[in-house]
Amino acid sequence: MTQPPSILATISSPADLRRLEQSDLPRLAAEIRQEIIQTVSVTGGHLAPSLGVVELTMALHYIFNTPQDKIVWDVGHQTYAHKLLTGRRERFHTLRQYQGISGFPKREESPYDTFDTGHSSTSISAGLGFAMAKHLNQDTSRVIAVIGDGSMTGGMAFEALNHAGHLDRDLIVILNDNEMSISPNVGALSSFLSRKLTGKTVVRFKREAEHFLKSFSHVGENIWQVLKKSEESLKAFFTPGMLFEALKFEYIGPIPGHDLDTLLTTLRNVRQFSRGPVLVHVLTTKGKGYAPAEKNPGDYHGVGPFVVATGQPVPVTSDRPSYTKVFGSTLETLAQHNQKIVAITAAMPAGTGLLGFAERFPERFFDVGIAEQHAVTFAAGLACEGMRPVVAVYSTFLQRALDQVIHDVCLQNLPVTFAIDRGGLVGDDGPTHHGVFDLSYLRFIPNLILMVPKDERELQDMLLTAVTHNGPAAIRYPRGEGEGVELTKMPEPIQVGKGELLREGKDVLLLPIGNRVATALEAAEGLSRLGIDAAVINPRFVRPLDEVLITHWAGRTGRVITVEDNVGKGGFGSSILELFSSAGLTTVRTRILALPDRFLEHGPQETLRKIGRIDAPAIISAALELVEENRSDQN
Repeated sequence: MTQPPSILATISSPADLRRLEQSDLPRLAAEIRQEIIQTVSVTGGHLAPSLGVVELTMALHYIFNTPQDKIVWDVGHQTYAHKLLTGRRERFHTLRQYQGISGFPKREESPYDTFDTGHSSTSISAGLGFAMAKHLNQDTSRVIAVIGDGSMTGGMAFEALNHAGHLDRDLIVILNDNEMSISPNVGALSSFLSRKLTGKTVVRFKREAEHFLKSFSHVGENIWQVLKKSEESLKAFFTPGMLFEALKFEYIGPIPGHDLDTLLTTLRNVRQFSRGPVLVHVLTTKGKGYAPAEKNPGDYHGVGPFVVATGQPVPVTSDRPSYTKVFGSTLETLAQHNQKIVAITAAMPAGTGLLGFAERFPERFFDVGIAEQHAVTFAAGLACEGMRPVVAVYSTFLQRALDQVIHDVCLQNLPVTFAIDRGGLVGDDGPTHHGVFDLSYLRFIPNLILMVPKDERELQDMLLTAVTHNGPAAIRYPRGEGEGVELTKMPEPIQVGKGELLREGKDVLLLPIGNRVATALEAAEGLSRLGIDAAVINPRFVRPLDEVLITHWAGRTGRVITVEDNVGKGGFGSSILELFSSAGLTTVRTRILALPDRFLEHGPQETLRKIGRIDAPAIISAALELVEENRSDQN
């Protein structure tokens, strides 16, 4: 049987989509899903979120005149269908690959990517900014902010809703709800009410009735308020819209998010007849169209390469545990011996390695939702009452709670541990997820001790050190597998501020931090073959530094190279320069090998480390330059 020609192959922009008959859209949706599944099975990526919004994405571009009308995506991990429909179909196979298209919206990539994103709960704030600018510029095009129910747990989303209701400007918010359970009967009736209440006739009748009744002074106004409350009560009885109505949004929904006829009718009515802030509540199924993802959407939220036929991940050759796994298992061991240890995550129990802890100690596990600020201050409150809270968070997301770290934890010198996962370059998720600023934004905070393990065994010891320290402590570790060292059943504490000399040498001192230690030892071996004797110190602590050990060997060698998986501005290398200045080591030649002063793109970690010049060849090159400079000075 001959296969019908591909509809997706004819789509180069939303204008092409809008030329299709509505009856063609279900087949196009199936083709988009197949393309996403096949591509992500090779590249990895955010599968379930993108599969869940295929029809919604199509409906938005079909009804609204993008890019003049602006779609602002929240987080952005659900935008694969959007990319396929907006001129990136032929490059879609490069998704999340080095120098390929990003896995998130990126303004420099396409005029249809309205706002760069990768963190959650931002779309309503940004969308309101767009809407207000359009009002000031007398631009009547529309703004649509798409936000998931998970992102609605972030306080920033409600701050924006509150402000939008106050400003009363044209803004359409699409609540993509893939978690809320509504019975079929109630959902069908609510959907029916929502569509009818947005129809042209009903809208016109409501406006004319309001004008007519209000013309009769106070009596008419009272009658109108009674009728309005009756309508609102009816809608609130069948829908969860009372909260949004209280924030002065017109609430529409919930509507089925995979029924294109309903989506198109509702969005068309909203575009034509609704003014002011409007919220459309859409019910979707995460992972829609791919059975393994529908059955276990959490497991398929973000995936590596997998076998399409089975949904199983492509086998990996390494048996080394990840830093995340080592952290989780070690914390469970420590919690078994210390009843005061509690674990906190901001909607990332699996990503931070806390699923096992949650199962073993459910009464001591807290998932606060996408609310990093609250997580930190919540931990501070626990610590005030004698608990030992451990906040497990990605480096890039801890940025959102810096004020709470300073004001609520460190100012009071509270024993809160920050387990900072994904420190450094994370790889394929790119600049929104690279954790390359944490050494800079944490090392200046008084009372905080900041540790960076050289391997997974040292992570175990640092975790014990942190949870037994009578003050705030942070441990920063990278994404991915460890060095393959043997783990311990019970960690041992490390003396605070104590580094370790790994290798003696007379020509140059290498000061690597964290995952750069193994790289520096590799470089030292390479330098020895070139006749250069390099000492290597594992500082362990960025704050406080082991000043005695470092200054002693810096003075002996006269040449120092620092290496870090962090930006150079204000990072570990800067702390060493400050140390040398205060210690009067003005004659020590120093090179800082750190990431450049720009946002690095997505790509394999090793590729990005090479570009950032923090790999072994870069260390060897810097050492050769330092030695050559010294020889030139002597001549």
